[in-house]
Amino acid sequence: MRLGLAQINPIVGDLAGNRRRILDAYTALVAQGAELVAFPELAVCGYPPRDLLFKRRFVADVADSLAQIAGVIGEVPALIGTVEVNAAGSGRPFYNSAAFCHRGKVVTTARKCLLPTYDVFDEDRYFEPAASATVIVHNGRRIGVTICEDIWTHPMLSTRRLYSGLMPLEQLAQQKCDVMLNLSASPWHHDKENLREKLVIDAARGLHCPVAYLNTVGGNDELIFDGRSLVCDAKGNIIAGLPAFAEELRVVDTAQPASHAAIAPSFAQAEMPDMYAALVLGLRDYAHKSGFQRALVALSGGIDSALVAVIAADALGRNNIIGVSLPSEISSQHSRDDARILAANLGIRFETIGIAEAVAATEHSLHYVFAGRPRDVTEENIQARIRGVLMMALSNKFGSLLLTTGNKSEVAVGYCTLYGDMCGGLAVISDVFKTQVYALSRWINREREIIPQSTIDKAPSAELRPGQTDQDTLPPYDQLDAILQGYVEEGLSRRDLVEKGFPELVVSDVIRKVDLNEYKRKQAAPGLKITPLAFGVGRRIPIVQKYVS
Repeated sequence: MRLGLAQINPIVGDLAGNRRRILDAYTALVAQGAELVAFPELAVCGYPPRDLLFKRRFVADVADSLAQIAGVIGEVPALIGTVEVNAAGSGRPFYNSAAFCHRGKVVTTARKCLLPTYDVFDEDRYFEPAASATVIVHNGRRIGVTICEDIWTHPMLSTRRLYSGLMPLEQLAQQKCDVMLNLSASPWHHDKENLREKLVIDAARGLHCPVAYLNTVGGNDELIFDGRSLVCDAKGNIIAGLPAFAEELRVVDTAQPASHAAIAPSFAQAEMPDMYAALVLGLRDYAHKSGFQRALVALSGGIDSALVAVIAADALGRNNIIGVSLPSEISSQHSRDDARILAANLGIRFETIGIAEAVAATEHSLHYVFAGRPRDVTEENIQARIRGVLMMALSNKFGSLLLTTGNKSEVAVGYCTLYGDMCGGLAVISDVFKTQVYALSRWINREREIIPQSTIDKAPSAELRPGQTDQDTLPPYDQLDAILQGYVEEGLSRRDLVEKGFPELVVSDVIRKVDLNEYKRKQAAPGLKITPLAFGVGRRIPIVQKYVS
């Protein structure tokens, strides 16, 4: 069967724009000889629509858009992810469905059976699960249809225990399909692509038929979708792999031999280019889909702001980025130089706005109230907050998206200033550990020096007091990141981490910092998700709580 795979980049709520994308892709794939054209999960409205579904007219408008799409579909059918109203008198109000469109109308729908409720997912807030997987018969072929989570039931997955009864793939195995299609909107995190491959390969072997996995691509809010759609033959051999982090229209003949496999170069790539491509796509889509063409980055001369500036220049174009140095009396000359050199290397506009006078004026305004109290972190944070005020002023004046530059290690332990360096519209690297920041920076410099080597080599410092370095009050970053990964991402307790060999006093201090700074993270800009568990929507820890693990 010649399957037309439309790996497209929808925008949540852009019903007219998504309709154009779908119809343009359909026309192109039919012209290439497709016998069936497939689109990702919820392609009509974009994923995830979240509480847009509860707006009074939204789902009706989605249905109207689907009807317009179906009216254009001719002899070649299309399978399109959409929202369907649950007309029954009970259950949640909607279904997450795939509409089978043919000859100008929606002939039938297949509905999602398994609704994820873990990590960033809350689908059972909106959707009613289907009782069974659907087989659509067309031109004598039996086409099994599943939607995303329906294939995430492999015994090796811990989430398998969330579901009971006969799984969708087990149901389809009893119905002897000629081909199975899975329409997905599966967010990316590093190494997930390897897991997906195994799920699709094992599904093909279990069903004894070709399996096509079609994933959406693009960024929506904090989520990044990598595409990487793939097709396996009945023996589980991959016969087609679409690119990562890019739209693609491809016709794949499920009868082609595995020896003729058409695998895009980026379908499987190393960790650093994968992570970098994800961050570039996530930033570009967040900005463009929100109506921004330009961005601002406060360049401290440190490695975090340097990495964000590189990503921004790649995502939005160097002519659309302004790097701003905001030196105080404490700022070192090498930091000022590194910021200027980075901007020159990237070819971005560079501005310097000194803050010494503003800091002095602010401290003078407070000196009477602060009389008799020693200088402490309060005065240090004044610098960061004045920088935040100035950067937000530039953002307002120039209509530019302000990018925050804190990494996951800093955000975890609160090494960021509320209403200071946390000001901004998008936290580009808030899910990137400091050790990964260094690794990405070295990868960026693999062919020529873009980030000044001195920026990479020098001890990291916020430069809010003379001689300050991060390691004055934090363990080395390789140790810190390992503890944070265990505590934040894996849910390990203090005792678990000590048993793994980490010093008890260090573990206790790190955990205390993580727990105390939950209130900051609740007020942070949304951050791009690249790990299995990111701060934000996927990690819902109470601010006021007293549990000590």
